[in-house]
Amino acid sequence: MGRKDDQLDVFPTRIVLMKPAADGAARRVYRISVQSDLFGRARLICEWGRDGRGLQRSVEHHDDEGRAISALMQRVAEKRRDGFLQDLTRGTESE
Repeated sequence: MGRKDDQLDVFPTRIVLMKPAADGAARRVYRISVQSDLFGRARLICEWGRDGRGLQRSVEHHDDEGRAISALMQRVAEKRRDGFLQDLTRGTESE
């Protein structure tokens, strides 16, 4: 990181989404982040489940940060259509 063209310095790389539970159960959480690996590629990491419980996790590998960030934005748009809202209290900062 630190290059002028580094996508991770410009775009959000961690977004937390929440969906309130209608039945009084724990709300649902969806965390998504982009992380660089040691080989110049990027990983899209998704974690989801009920708040306060163990989360399931998936990892997608992308050739570069731009593609991983595009996948992050697409996944966020899909989750918003499903009723998830961004949780600003749990961070959207670049890491």
